[in-house]
Amino acid sequence: MQVTETKAEGLKRAYAVKVPAAELDEKIAAKLEAVRADFHMKGFRKGKAPTPLLKKMFGKSVLGEAVQESVDDALRSHFETTGDQPAQQPAIRIANEDFKEGDDLDIEIEYERLPEIPEIDYKAITLTRFVAEVEDAAIDEALENLARSAENFETKEGAAEDGDQVVIDFVGRIDGEAFEGGSAEDFPLTLGSDSFVPGFEAQLVGAVAGDERDVPVTFPETYGAKHLAGKEAVFACTVKEVKAPSPAPIDDALAQRFGLDDLAALKGQVRDRLAEEYRGAGRAILKRRLLDALDAQLSFELPEALVDMEAKQIAHALWHEEHKEVQGHDHPEIEPTEEHQKLARRRVMLGLTLAHVGRAAEVKITDAEMNSAIMQQARRFPGQEKMFFDYIRQNDGMLQQIRAPLFEDKVVDYILELVTITDETVTKDSLQAELDKLEDE
Repeated sequence: MQVTETKAEGLKRAYAVKVPAAELDEKIAAKLEAVRADFHMKGFRKGKAPTPLLKKMFGKSVLGEAVQESVDDALRSHFETTGDQPAQQPAIRIANEDFKEGDDLDIEIEYERLPEIPEIDYKAITLTRFVAEVEDAAIDEALENLARSAENFETKEGAAEDGDQVVIDFVGRIDGEAFEGGSAEDFPLTLGSDSFVPGFEAQLVGAVAGDERDVPVTFPETYGAKHLAGKEAVFACTVKEVKAPSPAPIDDALAQRFGLDDLAALKGQVRDRLAEEYRGAGRAILKRRLLDALDAQLSFELPEALVDMEAKQIAHALWHEEHKEVQGHDHPEIEPTEEHQKLARRRVMLGLTLAHVGRAAEVKITDAEMNSAIMQQARRFPGQEKMFFDYIRQNDGMLQQIRAPLFEDKVVDYILELVTITDETVTKDSLQAELDKLEDE
């Protein structure tokens, strides 16, 4: 096998590989012998079929297998010799398109190799970890929120306001005709909840018990029921009762509604949950600052194919955030901007760096960690946890999506052990302000 380098520009590499016809002939002969050993042919004993007949019957498929095997051997030998790691699947082409048995095989290989990652000066990285104590006021605020979530509605006199609940009968009509699913009786509707067609709830603000109102609306073009999308309708509504929200008392009974024995147990659970939230927020800030420090310290050439792919993914994701009404990929092609490219370069550089550090440190994700992460996601599908778990376990792509952030976090934890960290006690509000900064950066 003869290998000639044809391109060496930055990380881009290209090679011409010539596989002599004699090597191919040896592979073909070996494969024909393997076929002959188990082949039964009328007029010949098993394993005694003549080579010309075997070639006539299996020549094309055996030649194809030999060519594929030669390509695989060439790639394996090349990467073992050079030590290169391709950033993506190499582009492979058979140069002599009129190739036939008896010819040398000319292969062209092209790829971008992964760069050498420079050493990180961990001693030069100094970070501040924000630590927030759980104050009684935060616990009281959380309990008040729980009480509001468990609120009851009690009948009130006077006009309905935002946040009040109205009990209504209604019949919806399009062009004077009632439509399926457009009517109900004794329906409790919380004003301001945005649970009805846009514009519906606002027209019931100010209503009192006994009012009858016609509420005109236009269904959105993206409405789930296609036969109603974009249509104008009028709902004839009768307001039967107006109720005001009444937060549940903060007492043992509230705790029992959440499955706990008493208020003291509820407060303890709230304190633990807030402490975990504060730790999570502090770690998120610390991780971001670490990545910023690595970004400032490191500089090396990046595989352009990886950067371009990442930039397109970023542009696509951000476009969908701005156009939530569009599902799937039925939209014009989205071209990455300079900002997308800049963010992509940062992500690729940090991704390659963390992967390199993780390999060098032999960071591993255990089966227990993977199972825990999968089950955590499975809980989003009550009653279907096992089906989800089995599906993920059989899907390599989904497994990688789950493994990647686990691996990244473990590598970050490894690096954090090597840098200098100073703890600073802050208030909850200061911690939130730092989180908000991260979102704005």
